[in-house]
Formats: sequence, structure tokens, C-alpha cells
Amino acid sequence: MRKVNDLFGKELIVLNVGLTSMAGSVKDQGVKVIDLDWRPPQEGIPHLRRTRSGVDIDAANRECIERIQRGQAALRGMGIARDVIPGMHDRMLLHAGPPVTWERMCGPQRGAVMGALIYEGLAGDEADAARLAASGEIEFSPCHHHHAVGPMAGVVSPSMPVFILENKTFGNRAFCTQNEGLGKVLRYGGLGPEVTARLKWMETDLYPVLDRALQTLPDGIDIKSLIAQALHMGDECHNRNRAATSLFLRAIGPALARTNRDNETLARVIEFIDRNDHFFLNLSMPTGKALLEPAEGVAGSTLVTTMARNGTDFGIRLAAAPQRWFTAPAGVVQGLYFPQYNEKDANPDIGDSTITETAGYGGMAMAAAPAIVQFVGGSPQLATQTTLEMYEITAGEHKGFTIPALNFRGTPLGIDVRKVMETGILPQINTGIAHKDPGIGMVGAGILRAPEKCFRDAFDYLMTL
Repeated sequence: MRKVNDLFGKELIVLNVGLTSMAGSVKDQGVKVIDLDWRPPQEGIPHLRRTRSGVDIDAANRECIERIQRGQAALRGMGIARDVIPGMHDRMLLHAGPPVTWERMCGPQRGAVMGALIYEGLAGDEADAARLAASGEIEFSPCHHHHAVGPMAGVVSPSMPVFILENKTFGNRAFCTQNEGLGKVLRYGGLGPEVTARLKWMETDLYPVLDRALQTLPDGIDIKSLIAQALHMGDECHNRNRAATSLFLRAIGPALARTNRDNETLARVIEFIDRNDHFFLNLSMPTGKALLEPAEGVAGSTLVTTMARNGTDFGIRLAAAPQRWFTAPAGVVQGLYFPQYNEKDANPDIGDSTITETAGYGGMAMAAAPAIVQFVGGSPQLATQTTLEMYEITAGEHKGFTIPALNFRGTPLGIDVRKVMETGILPQINTGIAHKDPGIGMVGAGILRAPEKCFRDAFDYLMTL
């Protein structure tokens, strides 16, 4: 019996839509198969074309996509959080995800809050910090309420240096701290003298070196362009940022040299960035935020402009209702763990880094980064399958972010609540995993789906407009 490949004279790749078992006989003949997780339309879900007030939903969504595509996000400088983030003050801590109180915060977010209070000199030790956090004297507010984003626990305290990203097309700005790296770090809820010492070095050495360099670049650094390039170099700019971090070093390198005041300090700064492949994450995140904010406020749109988690709740916000959160319990990540840990140690999904998926990269662009599976688990086929599936729930394709492996097709852009409900396909996210207890930090990385309840509640709300 001749194999299928022999009949056509060249290698075939088959796209299987539906049951995985249907591809078995094809796989048995040595043919590559990509399984697309397709489902028939959900029963009882009406297709919304217009709002009750008569707004054309497709037209509203096209307006949102157009605004996001037109955005040009550049790193314009740096500053201290209390001085540059709107609404920030000395007794405020920003956090990732939807609003949450100290009583409901998960372990890693509590750990980051305690560590930030120690870093600020407001508490002497962990017990003192916990008492202060529970006292009501500290205001907790979501990063997203202040044009900011924070990875994992996402805590931003008043003295922390932040990047300032500006959308040159619309003039809005977004903010994010500098990335500490992986392991026992504050953003994963890590605590201890070494965590505080690293944060202080980032404030006293890393920040001034980068800030001086950026001050000599009147046009800043085009981060949107770096993301586009990195997608062609094997990154997806959420959990794989190796190429993007290297591109950033190339972009800022001459300015670092020209503004250098001390060779050893400069060498340590370059080594720190070079050894931290995730350094660019804290640039890709505020880029996504800066690009998405102009789409907020478009009446009748069914697109998601915020998707974030605080380790307790998962929340989304819509272009048509940018001040309203639709929440559900944060999900459990399925992934790869460091040798001494397993799923029993894991905290539920956490962080603002899903702004990348919302903006059209990250999990949406996994087909551009097959090596990401070495970090989060799965297979290269899964990476491609994920991106193909995400086209089913998005309103457009990004003109600026393209995927070589898909013949330079634009990445899926604009998560449409209607399509999520009609198809039953939920956004797929790749993410880090924090230990459930405060003080320990990162224990692994993996993938998961956004919870359905957020989208169901958002859809019910849209039906009332």
C-alpha cells in the first residue's frame, strides 16, 4: 500500500478540524497533522449585529482595530512611580489584575506587598509589613486604573523606577517597572534581603544608567518595531523575549556608551540585562497597554481591551465599558515545574502580562515562537495550533505583527466576546507560575485558558446596551 506522501510526491501537512481521533489513520502513514480545536457554534447564543441603541457592532470593532493598528509605541524615558504615574502617592501600592483587598490577596501578591513595604522603608520586617498592609493605612489600586501594568503580582511602590511608553499617534502613556528576572523575585512574591538588595540596585544603578541614555534619544526607542522584529526571530514577547531583549540592548547600546560615567557600573547593567531574557517583558507589556487604550470608549464594541489576573480573580474589560470589570476565579496553570515543586505548590493564574495576548502577541503569536514550549510545556505543534485557533475568536489580523511560519500572516488581534461565546473557544495564555505561599517566588511556567464566566457575563452585559 502506497503512503499518502508518495501519491503527491512531496511532504504534506494536514489540518484536522474536530476530533483528534479522526487524524489517527493519517498520522499512521507518517503525515504531519495539526489538530485544530474546533467546536460547532454554541446553542442559544444569538449573533449580535447591533446594540439595542442601534450601533453597528462590526463597524465599532473595525474602529477599535484601526485605532490599535495606527498606534506607535515608543520608550520615551523613565521616572519614579510617584512622580510620573497618574494618581500615585506615597501610601499607595499598585497591583496586577482586578481590584482586590488585602484580605482576598493570594500568597504571592501578599508577599510582593510586604516586600514593597520593606523596600520603601515603611516596615522593618515581614510581620510589621503584614500588620501595616492589613491596617487600612495603605491604599491598594489596580495598575490598570493608572495606565500601568505589572507582571505576576504586579506590585508597584512609590519609589520604584518605571519605564514610560508613549503612543505617538494618540499621545497616551503607559508605565511599567523594570524586570527583576526569574526565580526568587518580588514580582513572584519573593521575600528576603537579596530581593530588597536587587531592587535597591535597580533604583540606584540600573535606573540612572538607562535614564541618562534615554535622555539623549529625542525620539525614544520604537518598541512596537522591536516586537515586530522579535516575532521574526523566535519570540512571542510574553514568555519568550530572548531576541527582543537583545534587540533592545542593540538599540540603547550607543547611548549607554556615550553617557557612561563608570565602566564597572555600565558593565554590570549590561550583564544584568543580557542575563535576563525576560527584561523586555516589562517593555512589551506597557507597549500593549499604550496601543490598546485608544480603543477604550468605542460605543458598541464587543472587543476586549483589558485581560488581567491578581492570583485570586481573572478579569476582563471591554472597549465599550472600559471602567467595568467582568471577573471569575483565576484558573490553574498546567505546565512545567522546577525539580522540587509540583502543581500542589502553584498559585492560580496571576499577572497583567495577558495585556500581550489582548494586544495581538504573546499567546496569540505562539506560532512565531515554537521554542516557547520548552519553557511552558507542550509541543511545537501546540504553538502553531494555538495561533490558528485564536483567529477564530478575534476580529482582525495585525498589520504590523506577522508570523513567518504562517506565510507572514498577521497575528490574531481583537478578542471578540461574541466569537468567544459563539465558538466556545477561550483565549489561551502562556504564563509563569508563582508559589502559593508568600516569600518563595517562581516555581514553573505553563499554559491555560481564560475562564468562560468572564466572557459570559460580558456578553450578557453587551446584550443590554
